[in-house]
Amino acid sequence: MQRERLTPDRIRRFACPADAKQSFLWDTDAPRLAVRATAGAKSFIFEAKLNRQTIRVTIGDVKAWNLDDARAEARRLQTQVDQGTDPRQEKAERIAATEAKREEARRVEAPALEAWAAYIEARKAKWSAPHLADHENVSKEGGELRTRGRRKGESDKTLPGALRPLLALPLAQIDADRVRAWLDAEAPTRPTHARLAFGLLRAFLNWCGDRPEYRAQVHADACAARLAKESLPKKAAKDDCLQREQLPAWFEQVRRIHNPVIASYLQTALLTGARREEVAGIRWEDVDFQWKSITIKDKVDGERTIPLTPYVAALLASLPRRNEWVFSSPTAETGRLQEPRIAHNKALAAAGLPALSLHGLRRSFGTLAEWVECPAGISAQIMGHKPSATAEKHYRRRPLDLLRQWHTQIEGWILQQAGIEQPGEGQSPGLRVVG
Repeated sequence: MQRERLTPDRIRRFACPADAKQSFLWDTDAPRLAVRATAGAKSFIFEAKLNRQTIRVTIGDVKAWNLDDARAEARRLQTQVDQGTDPRQEKAERIAATEAKREEARRVEAPALEAWAAYIEARKAKWSAPHLADHENVSKEGGELRTRGRRKGESDKTLPGALRPLLALPLAQIDADRVRAWLDAEAPTRPTHARLAFGLLRAFLNWCGDRPEYRAQVHADACAARLAKESLPKKAAKDDCLQREQLPAWFEQVRRIHNPVIASYLQTALLTGARREEVAGIRWEDVDFQWKSITIKDKVDGERTIPLTPYVAALLASLPRRNEWVFSSPTAETGRLQEPRIAHNKALAAAGLPALSLHGLRRSFGTLAEWVECPAGISAQIMGHKPSATAEKHYRRRPLDLLRQWHTQIEGWILQQAGIEQPGEGQSPGLRVVG
């Protein structure tokens, strides 16, 4: 072991032999201090024994450390060894603490979109597809070319999601004042969408408040209920619904829709009372023409089976089988019908009827079913509503045949009011207007 009193000049002249990978020059003043030379580099190192094992710690480059400081650091490290502490562990902890501070600073300055992405990844397994789509829509960047028709005066590019301006900020900046300003800007133009986005934001911030990595950045009152109460108009229950006397005009214009898939979709939605996405998501494998049933992907219970009534069976049997979807679309990327509202609104205008949403068709089924005195539990089970009473929840398990008896009666009555003959058992799919 080469040992000399280190001086700046000796350190400058010291070099690693050409036939060695590294060489050491040990100090006499600080016995555990050495200069290690490798090809093109020199650094101060500390070496000692701890628990009968040799440990070595690099102090730093000789160009960055002066000799006195290196000796002081070597003595400090020797003190740690004498106390039974491994200096390498202390150094690793110090580096880790520095990295943690740097990461925390980066996280604090990072846009909330990063936490939003982590939130979606952590929760999406528990969400339905529509709920996941809501989160993606409110946070989308926008700027893509529109693939569907646009209203007069609208840009040909999509707008950013409602929450995008807030999520572009660091979490620590999303406080009650910013949320209030955002609500004041959104509520006048799209109150329903703003209410949905506000609810999603509140759930997101609550999740962040439960996570140690985000907790310190979240303002607990950022989405206080009073903000929605002050900034959003009072939520009114929707009551759009087809009345009995409107059925002839509605069916007449809907059946005139040039696209038979859309025409059949709208009539099926009315006559089954299913949700819009439940109807659009029906596959051919879900339809059993032999045993007269349809299996629907229920957003609450996963799936439910309802009767395939005569008129709906005739509608579906007449549709082209382009792919797996019953309500298919040769132009849509998904292969299935995406936007029936435009054709529906045109049919409503032609019939002289007031605005009616696609969910209003579901509401119409439940309302019209009362004309045939159908038990509320029957129509609720067909529509996929949760049981609302103890008897319904625990003691009613109605077989499909019982549902079919009532469902066929409901369909027959609606068609009768519309002036349409309901197909009989084994009758051809040809549908005739009662005249």
